[in-house]
Amino acid sequence: MLRVAVPNKGSLSEAATEILTEAGYRQRRTTKDLSLTDPENEVEFYYLRPRDIAVYVGSGTLDVGISGRDLVLDSHADADVIVELGFAASTFRFAGPPGIASSVKDLNGLRIATSYTGILSDHLADNGVEASVVHLDGAVETAVQLGVADVVADVVETGTTLRQAGLEVFGDPIIRSEAVLIKRHGVEQPSGLEQLVRRLQGVLVARNYVMMDYDIRTEALEMAYALTPGLEGPTVSPLHREGWVAVRAMVPRADAQRIMDQLWEVGARAILTTDIHACRI
Repeated sequence: MLRVAVPNKGSLSEAATEILTEAGYRQRRTTKDLSLTDPENEVEFYYLRPRDIAVYVGSGTLDVGISGRDLVLDSHADADVIVELGFAASTFRFAGPPGIASSVKDLNGLRIATSYTGILSDHLADNGVEASVVHLDGAVETAVQLGVADVVADVVETGTTLRQAGLEVFGDPIIRSEAVLIKRHGVEQPSGLEQLVRRLQGVLVARNYVMMDYDIRTEALEMAYALTPGLEGPTVSPLHREGWVAVRAMVPRADAQRIMDQLWEVGARAILTTDIHACRI
């Protein structure tokens, strides 16, 4: 059986469970369950601390896992990203009292508090900066106020928490992170992984696209085709109404309303969009 590590708590856990459920895999009913076997799909799921998942996968204890890119990089585990999952996006950045620094080059000799010592140490070394790294578990926003650090390096979403602590973000992002599927580096693909990847990619496409149907005169078909090329070309069928055809194509969900407006302008009518619940591309 394919052995898959899944985050056991937090928003990353909820999103991972949701995408696996949409992909047709059984998932636990209570957070008290630490493992679950899906015999129909020949998969065993293990629910672990997000920070530990890369270690289990990198050591070969488990075949694959879902974790954050930041956690994978921070662990220095022997694991490769095989699918970007498009959720749990975050940015890892520096923050400090106003005016203390404007870039990573200004951090020489300073103390930097973080929960991600691996990522931070690598970034400082890549930029030739010598600074003291102060490891803290959990929130680091108060480290400057309490006098244990001069600046912090942390995951930033809105920046509200940092501003409340009297800090401001500076410099370029250290990394941009999102949820990823990982496997151990340099090993053969385990049985069942190809199916898992195909299903997850199908869910991602279904989330990002909608199916669009419309009717249009044949003389305007080329203009409509330019607006809705689809993934491999639209499906065009003749209508009983002479001179008209029905068109079906996948379009990006985020652009659907704009495309509908443009189709209307070139003469399309009966324009409909429907959700895609699953697909194989």
